[in-house]
Amino acid sequence: MIFNDVTYLFIDKNMSTIKKYFSFEMFLRIWIGLFIHQQHFTIATFSFNQPRFRPNATWNSIATTFANQNFVGKQPFGIFVNSNNSIYIPNQETGQIHIWQNENDVYPTKTISGNLSDPHSIFVTMNGDIYVDNGKNGRVDKWIVENETWISVMNVPSYCSGLFIDIYESLYCTMFSNHRVDKKWSNDTIIIVAGTGVEGSSSDMLNSPDGIFVDINLDLYVADFYNHRIQLFRLNQRNGITVAGKGSAKLTIELFNPSGIVLDGDQHVFIVDHSNHRIIGSDGYGFRCIFRCSGGKGSTNDKLYYPVTMSFDSFGNIYVTDQYNHRIQKIFLSKPSDRKCENCSIFSYDGNLFIYL
Repeated sequence: MIFNDVTYLFIDKNMSTIKKYFSFEMFLRIWIGLFIHQQHFTIATFSFNQPRFRPNATWNSIATTFANQNFVGKQPFGIFVNSNNSIYIPNQETGQIHIWQNENDVYPTKTISGNLSDPHSIFVTMNGDIYVDNGKNGRVDKWIVENETWISVMNVPSYCSGLFIDIYESLYCTMFSNHRVDKKWSNDTIIIVAGTGVEGSSSDMLNSPDGIFVDINLDLYVADFYNHRIQLFRLNQRNGITVAGKGSAKLTIELFNPSGIVLDGDQHVFIVDHSNHRIIGSDGYGFRCIFRCSGGKGSTNDKLYYPVTMSFDSFGNIYVTDQYNHRIQKIFLSKPSDRKCENCSIFSYDGNLFIYL
């Protein structure tokens, strides 16, 4: 039997709330798997997209401009594309957040204002709540979609160059100027999970960390900007493992100030290589450049100029903040067949067995 790709769903960690629903075939498949393994399991879907790609997938060498300076202001930094392909972009000049309901909208369909000063990073949850950096005002703020109000959720000593919410609703803030990543648990406890607060290049230190990504195992990936590397901090481990860039066990790609990082549905790493003005991807064969692989910076649609952050849509296309060109670029996946499946969800049994539907 051939099963259709699953649409997005969410069951909370107490298995009590179903936001969207399985198809009947998917329902059977899950429970057959549960019967076979006879274990408790967690169903984890995300507010962001993690497409799965075939080996050697390619992206178009010419990008299109999704939004220009009129909407995103000067030097855009953060971007978030949710599982419905709505695009969220903070404007650092105006302190506003612009939302495009889908990629076909030419103009923002909603603009949210708040007491934001130079917002850098942004994260959107499954229910549409928005977490945004307000570091110049010493905090992370949350916009609650239900009543359209702002609250402060975390005090910070400097701006958050990266924000992330994990599957247990813990909040992570990357503090570029403080050389560490802080985690705020849902019970309001705050701990340092990466870095020491002092710049350095040893395995337990960071030097101006930037973008972050937390996977389903709660392992933390950090773009270690001035150390020119990607660090992986396993859950409860303070010594990082260099998975890409300077100091990695297999130096297959050299990075120059990596600033953004995401993982696809197969846990392969994609990197915004900021000062090389390019996008790096990986698959089972290792790392490789996938956009702007020669020729340096520029303003034409085949070039980037200090890109910062990237986000996938559900089709495998890449949205990237092209900072010094003051625009958002969309890089299309070359062909649909480069994707293994559409909108895959991850079903994780105890024992780290993952099933993709």
